[in-house]
Amino acid sequence: MSLTPADVQRLARLARIQLDDDESARTLEQLNAVFGLIERLQAVDTTGVEPMTHAGDLVLRLREDIASERNWRADCQAVAPAVERGLYLVPKVIE
Repeated sequence: MSLTPADVQRLARLARIQLDDDESARTLEQLNAVFGLIERLQAVDTTGVEPMTHAGDLVLRLREDIASERNWRADCQAVAPAVERGLYLVPKVIE
């Protein structure tokens, strides 16, 4: 698949960007290079290759879910102007 200059102008109009003739030509060249790369990738025979989620074999390192910091909630809410059921009350800004 390759694009034409008219395709690039249409895409630019849809994206609401203005391209002069030089930018349009460069963009056309770059987009066609990307489409060429995609065609080359699609031409590769992948029969028998199992799909992967990541290029490397990743293993999640899990740790114990243990709190390492002191719970400051009660101290912070003790000095707050208004608190209700553990939540900070603030003035209404949007009506």
